[in-house]
Amino acid sequence: MRLLLVISDFIIPVTVLFIVCFGCLKRVKLYETFLEGAKDGLKTVVDILPTLIGLIVAVEVFRAGGLLDIMTNLIRPLADRCGFPAELAPLSLIRLVSSSAATGLLLDIFQNFGPDSFLGRVSSVMMSCTETVFYTMSLYFLSIGIRKTRYTLPCALVANFVGVIAAVVLVQMAFGK
Repeated sequence: MRLLLVISDFIIPVTVLFIVCFGCLKRVKLYETFLEGAKDGLKTVVDILPTLIGLIVAVEVFRAGGLLDIMTNLIRPLADRCGFPAELAPLSLIRLVSSSAATGLLLDIFQNFGPDSFLGRVSSVMMSCTETVFYTMSLYFLSIGIRKTRYTLPCALVANFVGVIAAVVLVQMAFGK
């Protein structure tokens, strides 16, 4: 374990040193290339900024407007029948859009139920098994100009759903309910 800690301390500096040495061997103008990449990155940020602002506003309206609580109450009967904790429905919905908002909900779950509780453990695993589908799609597809997503959204939503179910099943198997 100590070896892994030592290696992890050196991975980034060694990688940067390797890139600089390789660039010098290939006679690449490192500083100019870095500035060019930074300019391209800034252009990408400017291109996707409206989408990011829209997603942030939508999440805040969703939470502040009480729509999240209404959806949780609507989902609760079905969730109870399926054995899914209805308290995790808001987390599974918000996680599709925003990782930071989902982290806020995760901390709420930790505060209300405890991080070592069944809900705390499931929500922790759920955060690792799922993705911010809408954020990721808008970020990557808009940055390279893709307008037609074809099967990406349905497949990503199915994968996310499987991740949510897997989180519940795995925690039940490991710790019981």
